[in-house]
Amino acid sequence: MQKISVLLFLAWVSFLFYAGIALFTSGFLLTRWELTNHSSCQEPPGPGALPWGGRGEPGACWMASRFSRLVLVVIDALRFDFAQPQRSPVSGEPPVSLPFLGKMGFLQRLLESQPHHARLYQAKADPPTTTMQRLKALTTGSLPTFVDAGSNFASSAIVEDNLIKQLSSTGRRVVFMGDETWNDLFPGVFSQALFFPSFNVRDLETVDNGIMKHLYPTMDSDEWDVLITHFLGVDHCGHKHDPYHPEMAKKLTQMDKMIQGLVKRLKNDTLLVVTGDHGMTISGNHGGESELETSAALFLYSPRALFPSAPAEEPEIIPQISLVPTLALLLGLPIPFGNIGEVIAEVFSEIEDSQPRFSALAQASALHLNAQQVSRFLHTYSATAQDLQVQELHRLQKLFSKASADYQRLLQSPQGAEAVLQTVIPELQQFLRGVRAMCIESWARFSLVRMAGGAALLAATCFLCLLVSQWATSPAFYFGPLLKPTASGLSGAMVCAGLLASTGLKLDSMVLGAMAAVGSLLPFLWKAWASWGSKRPLASLLPMPGPVLLLLLIRFAGFFSDSYIITEARVAPFLLISLILLLVARLHWEGKLLPPKLLSIPRLGFLTPAGPPQYSAMHAVGLGVGLLLCIRLAGLFYRCHEETPVCSSSPLLSPLRSTVDGRTKNLWYGACVGALVALLASVRLWLHCYGNLKSPEPPVLFVRWGLPLMGLGTAAYWALASGADEAPPRLRALVSGASVMLPRAVAGLAASGLMLLLWRPVTVLVKATTGAPRTRTVLTPFSGPPTSQADLDYVVPQIYRHIQEEFRGRLERTKSQGLLTVAAYQLGSVYSAAVVMALTLLAFPLLLLHAERISLVFLLLFLQSFLLLHLLAAGIPITTPGPFTVPWHAVFAWALMATQTFYTTGHQPVFSAIQWHAAFVGVSESRDFTWLSAFLVGANTFASHILFAVGCPLLLLWPFLCENQGSQKRRQPPGNEAEARVRPEEEQEPRMEMRLRDAPHHFSAALLQLGLKYLFVLGIQILACVLAASILRRHLLVWKVFAPKFIFEAMGFIVSSVGLCLGIALVMRVDGAVSSWFRQLVLTQQKAGEQSSLVCTGAGSSARKAQPHLLPPCSQDLLASGTSLFYNSRS
Repeated sequence: MQKISVLLFLAWVSFLFYAGIALFTSGFLLTRWELTNHSSCQEPPGPGALPWGGRGEPGACWMASRFSRLVLVVIDALRFDFAQPQRSPVSGEPPVSLPFLGKMGFLQRLLESQPHHARLYQAKADPPTTTMQRLKALTTGSLPTFVDAGSNFASSAIVEDNLIKQLSSTGRRVVFMGDETWNDLFPGVFSQALFFPSFNVRDLETVDNGIMKHLYPTMDSDEWDVLITHFLGVDHCGHKHDPYHPEMAKKLTQMDKMIQGLVKRLKNDTLLVVTGDHGMTISGNHGGESELETSAALFLYSPRALFPSAPAEEPEIIPQISLVPTLALLLGLPIPFGNIGEVIAEVFSEIEDSQPRFSALAQASALHLNAQQVSRFLHTYSATAQDLQVQELHRLQKLFSKASADYQRLLQSPQGAEAVLQTVIPELQQFLRGVRAMCIESWARFSLVRMAGGAALLAATCFLCLLVSQWATSPAFYFGPLLKPTASGLSGAMVCAGLLASTGLKLDSMVLGAMAAVGSLLPFLWKAWASWGSKRPLASLLPMPGPVLLLLLIRFAGFFSDSYIITEARVAPFLLISLILLLVARLHWEGKLLPPKLLSIPRLGFLTPAGPPQYSAMHAVGLGVGLLLCIRLAGLFYRCHEETPVCSSSPLLSPLRSTVDGRTKNLWYGACVGALVALLASVRLWLHCYGNLKSPEPPVLFVRWGLPLMGLGTAAYWALASGADEAPPRLRALVSGASVMLPRAVAGLAASGLMLLLWRPVTVLVKATTGAPRTRTVLTPFSGPPTSQADLDYVVPQIYRHIQEEFRGRLERTKSQGLLTVAAYQLGSVYSAAVVMALTLLAFPLLLLHAERISLVFLLLFLQSFLLLHLLAAGIPITTPGPFTVPWHAVFAWALMATQTFYTTGHQPVFSAIQWHAAFVGVSESRDFTWLSAFLVGANTFASHILFAVGCPLLLLWPFLCENQGSQKRRQPPGNEAEARVRPEEEQEPRMEMRLRDAPHHFSAALLQLGLKYLFVLGIQILACVLAASILRRHLLVWKVFAPKFIFEAMGFIVSSVGLCLGIALVMRVDGAVSSWFRQLVLTQQKAGEQSSLVCTGAGSSARKAQPHLLPPCSQDLLASGTSLFYNSRS
C-alpha cells in the first residue's frame, strides 16, 4: 500500500504541475479568430466606383485581369541570398566563395537583360517559419499565430478565404505538383495533382525529379490555367547537410535550369512567380524568426513589360503576404477576405501609357481596393473577436476615411491630380502598414487572469513539494493522507463540471483541470501546514546549504535574462563545475577526507557532522578532477543559439555523411564505434565488479548477449547511414531497407530487454548445498607476536570464533541428516543493477536518434554520472535503520547535469535547433507523418531528460552501494584501532542496499522525498520561465527567446516527471520481486520439511552469521520457520 501511495502521490503532484502549465499556456499562447467570410466579385469591398474594367461581373472582377495564366514555383527554403546576384569583388578584397552563391545565374541574366520584365524582392516571412504556416500566409494573406506552429505536422484544411478557393470558384483549372501538404490544406480543389511525401529530409531527389518529369509536358499542354509546383530538394539539402555543403550548389543549379526551361515556354499572358516559403539557418534548419530564417526570395517575370523602371541597386524588402493581394488583382480575382497584406504597387503601373499620372493613378486604384478590403476585414473581425486595440483601430479608420475621400475626389476632379496623388498613395500605404503592425501586436494579447492563475498554481505546487519532502523525513510520517487529495480533486472536478453543464456555460477543459487541481491542493496544504507548521519553524522549510540555495537562486533569476537563456549552454556547465568544487570542499570541511581538526562550526552553510573520514583525499580529488575533465570534453559538443550569429556550432554535431573526406569519415567512424564499445565494456565491468553478471536470470543473460547485438546493430546502421550516398545504384534499395530494419531491430531488442527486466528484476545467484553453512573468519596474516594490548584484544577473539566455528561444524557433520544451505549472492546491489541495466537499454535507441559522434557524449554522460554518484556518496551518511535522506545538493547537481547533457547533445531551446532527421530513423518512406515520427523527434530532443529522470533513484541507492567499497578502503582514525577490532563483526558486514529493506517504511518515504525534491527543482525552473514570460511578455525577444524556452522547459518537465515515476516504479518492482523471492524460499523450505539455512551476500569478502535484528523484515519469517540466514561472500 505504501508503494501505491508514493506513486499515486507523485502522479498527483505531476498533474498539479501539468494543470498549472496548461492554464498558463491557454493565456499566453493565444490563437486568433479565423473568419469564414469569403470575398466575391458580386460584392465590391466598399462603396464607390470600381477601377476601369471592374464591373462586379465574372471575368472582370474588382479590377480587370492583366494575366490569364499563372505559374507559381515554390522552392522550399529558398533563402534570399541563394537567388541574389553575385556581386563583383571590390578591388583589394578577396572574392567571397560559398557553395550557394551565384548558382542561379539565369535569374541574374534575366534581371540584367530584361529589367522591365523581371524583378527580385527580399520577402520577409512572419514567424514561425514552418512550411504549413508559410503556405497559409502565402494563400490567405493573414498572419499565423505562434501556437499554430504545432500544426505543421497535422495540417488541416484552411477554412479562411484564400487564393486557391478563389481560383477554383471562378472556374480556373489549377494543377499542382509537389509537397503533399497542399493536399491537406486544399483537399479536392485541384483539377490535377501529383503529390509527394514531404518529411523524408534525407531524400533530395525523388520529389524534385518527379516534378521535373511532368512539369514541361504539362506546360506544353492547354489543360491548365494555374500551375503550382513545390520543390523540396533545397530544404531537404539544408536539413540533411547545411547550406555550405556541395550538394546545395547542385540543387540550386538544378532549380536554375528548371526556371530557364519554364521561361522558354511562357506565353505573353502568363506570369511566372518563383518564391521561397522561408529561409534557413547556417545549420540548415528553420522554424524561428532569425534573419536568415525569415529572409526568402521572391522573383516575378513576365514575357511582356511589367515594371515601369529598372530595379534599384538593392532589392526592395517587402512582407511575404504582399504577394496575395498582388496576385489576386493581377489575375482578376477578389482579394481574400482576411488578407492584411499590401499590394506591390509598381506592378500595377500602366506600361503602355507613357504619362506618369496614369501609372500613379493605376497604383492608387490598386492600393484603394486593397485598403477597402482590409477595412472591411477590420470591421468584421473587431465585431467578432474584440481583441484589437480600440484606440489604434479608431486612428486607422480615420486615416482610411481621409485617404478614401481624397481618392474619390481625385476620380471626380482631375484638376490638381498630381498633388492629390502625392498624398493619397502614401496615406493608403500608411494605413495598410499600420493595420499589419496593429494585428501583429494585438494577436499577441494575453489573458492575464489565466497566466496569473497558472503561475500561482505552479508556485503552490512547488511549495507542496518542499513541504511534503521535509515532512517525509519525520519519524511520525505516515502515508495515509497522501491518497485523499486525489479523491477530493476528482470530486471537485465532477462538481464543477456538473455546475457548468447545468448552467449552460461553455466547458473549458483547461479551467476545469485547474479547478480540480486547486480543489485538491488547498485542503491538503491547509491541513499539512496546520499540523506541520506549528511544530517546526518556517526557516526549516529551506534546509538547503547556503551555496546550493545561492546557485538555485542564480539559476532562477537567470531565466529572466535573455542573455542567460541564449548562453545557458555555457552557463550550466559553469554552475555544475562550481557545485562540484563546493562538494569537494564540503567533504574536506566535514572531515570526510582528512581527520577532523578544528571543524566544530558550520562553514558556508554546510553542516559539520562528526564522523570518521570515509575516503582518502586523493580519492575524492580524483573524482572531482575526473568530473571536471568530462564536463570540459563534453563542452566541445555545442550548438550556437540562433541569436548569437558570431558563434559557430561545433562540427562534431554534424552526421558523418556530411563529411566529404573519406579518410576523415573512417577515422571518426572508428572513434564512434570505439565509444560504443567502451560504453558496453564499462557497463559490463560495473555489473561484473558487483557480481550481478553471474546471475542466471534472463535480464543478465540479455546483458551478456543482447547488448553486444544491439551495439553491433548500431554500428552497422551508422556505417550504412554515413555511406548511403556513396552506395552503388543497384545496392541502394538494399541499403535503404537495411537502414530501416536495423534501428527497428535495436529498438526491439531494447524493448525485449526491458520486458525481461520487469519480469525477472532480481539478478541474484542462488546456490544450494547439503552440509554446514560455509563461513569464513577473516584472520590477520601473521606478522610476529603481539606488540600491544590492542593487538591482543583483536587477535584473541578471532581465534576463539575460529575454534567455535570449527567445533560447531564437526558437531553438525555428525548428524544423520545434513543441513540444507541456500546461498544467495549479489543482493547488495540488486536495486541499482536493475536501474543501470534499464538506463543502458534506453540509451541505445536514444543514441540511434542522434548523430554518430554523439556516442562520445553518451560515453561521457555515463562516466560523469558514475563519478558524480561516487562523489555524492562520499558525503552522504548511511543511517540505520533510517530515515534515509538524499541531500539537496545531490538532487540539484543531478538536474544540472541533465541540463548540461541537453546542450551537449546538440540541442537548443529554439525550434530551428530541433533535429528533424530523428523522425526518419527506422521509419519507412511512407506518405503519412505518423505519431511515431513525432515521438522519435521528442525522444531525440529530450533524451537527457529521460535518462536522468529514470536514473534519479540512483541518488538514493548509490551511498549504500558504496558501503562495500568504503568498508574495504576506509581508514580508521588514529587511536581507534582497538575499538574497531573488538567491534561486533556483523556491524562491519557490507550489507549495502539490503539495509533499505530493514526499514521499508523509511525506504518508501525516501523514494517519495527524492521524487518530490527532483520535481521541486524542475518545478522551480518552469516557474521561473512562466514568470519571465509573464513579466517580459512585451519584450522584443519574447517570441524568439522566452516563449520557446518556456515551451521546451514545459515539455522537458512533462517528460522528466513521467521518467521519474517510471524509475521509482522500477525500484519498487525490484523491491516487490525481492520480497516475493524471500517468500518463495519460505514456501520451499516448508514444503521440504527440513531445516535449512540461507546465505545472502552483497559484494563483500567476509562471511558471518547475521543477527535477527539486522535482517530484512520479510526474512524474519525464515528464522521463525527454522531457517537460518547468513551473509556470505560472492562465489
